[in-house]
Amino acid sequence: MTIAAFEGRLTRPGDAGYDSGRAVWNAMVDRHPALIARCASTADVVAALRYGQDAGLELGVRGGGHSFLGLPVVEGGLLLDLSAMNTVQVDPVSRRARVGGGALLGALDVAAQRYGLATTAGNVSHTGVGGLTLGGGVGWLARAYGLTCDNVASYQLVTADGAVLRVSETSYPDLFWGLRGGGGSFGVVTEFEFRLHPVGTQALTVDLYYDLADGGTALYGWRDLLAEAPRAATPVARVGRRAGRPIASIGYVWVGDAEEGRRLLPSYQAIGRPIAQRVREVSYLDLQTQSDDVERHALRRYCKGHYLRSLPDAAIDAFLSRDLPGARLTLNGGAITDVPDDATAYSHRDALLEFTTGDDWTDPTEDTDRITAARTYAAALEPYTSGSYVNTIADNCPTAIHRAYSPEKLSRLRDLKSTYDRANTFSRTALTC
Repeated sequence: MTIAAFEGRLTRPGDAGYDSGRAVWNAMVDRHPALIARCASTADVVAALRYGQDAGLELGVRGGGHSFLGLPVVEGGLLLDLSAMNTVQVDPVSRRARVGGGALLGALDVAAQRYGLATTAGNVSHTGVGGLTLGGGVGWLARAYGLTCDNVASYQLVTADGAVLRVSETSYPDLFWGLRGGGGSFGVVTEFEFRLHPVGTQALTVDLYYDLADGGTALYGWRDLLAEAPRAATPVARVGRRAGRPIASIGYVWVGDAEEGRRLLPSYQAIGRPIAQRVREVSYLDLQTQSDDVERHALRRYCKGHYLRSLPDAAIDAFLSRDLPGARLTLNGGAITDVPDDATAYSHRDALLEFTTGDDWTDPTEDTDRITAARTYAAALEPYTSGSYVNTIADNCPTAIHRAYSPEKLSRLRDLKSTYDRANTFSRTALTC
């Protein structure tokens, strides 16, 4: 089995590296593609795509492999692996970065931070740039500089018919709209061009911890501070366990001068009776790696998420109703809302907060209990929610996508799909769940 003009690496069942090549971030995904094509160039992507179509193989595209549903890995299909296309080139004068479709966020952060620059990226450095960006992309810089997709100047896209397009605001503007938050349903992005921002190299993280019984006082006070939060700050509230003890916490992440970020600290310390606090000055790169996994493909994972336009008392009570699995509320707003809602496929720009709860474990016999616990927790918040973020979809069900996009945006995305991929070559996306 060969692919004409293919210069990358082909791996089949039984070959060395096959099992590691099909492994993704969620260990619950255990599928066996007929062929893994590790592409070395855009030309390889075109060649592998044509081969898969001629062979009648269902296609999955892998960047960083962080899909909860394991969408890139197709049983008996073709896994088009972009991980070797991972170069990052930064121009500090124009403040632009050209990033390969298989690059990880950590590579982008490291390259840009050499010049004190960054763009909005997620909070786990081994996440793929592609999947994060195509779903929208949130992170600690979103309130200051917008979503990851808001910072894309252009995309290089291989379409279902093998054409290689440079997509921007002025070239294929319909695709430019859809690729900003609409997922990977229209082709394979082999390069992203990002705008970068002078953020410096410092960050500050602040967490004040409370007994769970005092969580209401903490969350009510935290809520009162949200409207005055500077854009450099991302307020965060959590529930979970610390040293085995159920706790609630409030705090914020600040990107920029740490001393300036400390000016917010007294207003947080004045709330309730915290049992402990942690205030850390860290580098931006340390901030971006603090949630990394050591053995990132060894854990089974599940997540549920919601957007909330407000935080009524009843929602706070629901948020504090459980401590396992843990959960987080993160403030949106700021530059996210500067972009008109109809300018991109990404939805719910008017959300005040994002709620996420999730869990990870190793024992397959715990799957049902762990997933049920997360779903039950999220269901308690659902009466107060307004939708969900497409990158947190972990349920393969027909209704999930309708919470991520409005009916009008779904209709427009489907029109784009019929224009650029009528045969549904790129079926393995959240848009078609």
